[in-house]
Amino acid sequence: MRALVTGGAGFIGSHLVDALLARGDDVVVLDNLATGRLDNLPAGVEVIEGDVTDPDTVARAVAGCEVVFHQAALGSVARSVADPLASDQANVRGTLAVLDAAHRAGVRRVVLASSSSVYGGASQVPTPETAPLVPRSPYAVTKLAGEHYARVFWELHGLETVCLRYFNVFGPRQRHDSPYAAVIPLFVDALLRGVPPRVHGDGRQSRDFTFVADAVAANLRAAEAPADRCAGRAYNIARGRPASLLELLDLLSDELGVSVTPVHTDPRPGDVRHSHADISAARRDLGYAPAVSFREGLARTLAWFRERAQPTQEKIS
Repeated sequence: MRALVTGGAGFIGSHLVDALLARGDDVVVLDNLATGRLDNLPAGVEVIEGDVTDPDTVARAVAGCEVVFHQAALGSVARSVADPLASDQANVRGTLAVLDAAHRAGVRRVVLASSSSVYGGASQVPTPETAPLVPRSPYAVTKLAGEHYARVFWELHGLETVCLRYFNVFGPRQRHDSPYAAVIPLFVDALLRGVPPRVHGDGRQSRDFTFVADAVAANLRAAEAPADRCAGRAYNIARGRPASLLELLDLLSDELGVSVTPVHTDPRPGDVRHSHADISAARRDLGYAPAVSFREGLARTLAWFRERAQPTQEKIS
């Protein structure tokens, strides 16, 4: 199978590229390298450097592909609050360009990366896909718009689409060196450097942290599941077991053998208080089954970061 991975030099995308190549697929990557890195990719993989918002570039990348994994996006709730126009351009126009090019090229299926943020702060916990969608940030609005476009392309054109609502994916290759970095790489980087991690709010907010290998497995399942079960639909992808930020710090400090006193700051605008996925629909329709525990995922992530960290003798107290 020939597959296109947009954002394939990024965090989740590069792990997906590895999995596709490992099973013998022909893979092309489309990435503008704004946040992705070529050193995330194996030597020799076909890379088209360009933007998903450019129709000609997307058409060139999608030619001859059976499946498209659309991972490219401008992430971060905080960034979307600061610059909503940029998020809309990348996430809405980019998704529409990918869907249009896929339809015109005769692609069988497009698997799209969506986000748990589309729920806002869901009152139903664990949260099923049928819960009301009340996005609370421009980023969340862009992801919901992408889901609607995906459904419409299935209904109007017969392009098989499956949207995956990721819940706080983490793991190796996730960047910490950005003002919009996610919480786990930020915590890990702080602990390895021997400085107190910053916690927005009281730290009791919870997230359904999902190891990247499980997110990759969900993509592979979503590409092959029967269309009559999943086309035009969106699915929660998570472990189905939330943890608070304070619990996360306890696990990390235990793995590293340090004691942690975090610095608490103001809550971030647009953040939700709790996140907990009901993953029964993905289990039923996609055959999705998360295989990596939170502790194991953190251990793998720490091992990757420690290989690349500068040694420090300072211990947190």
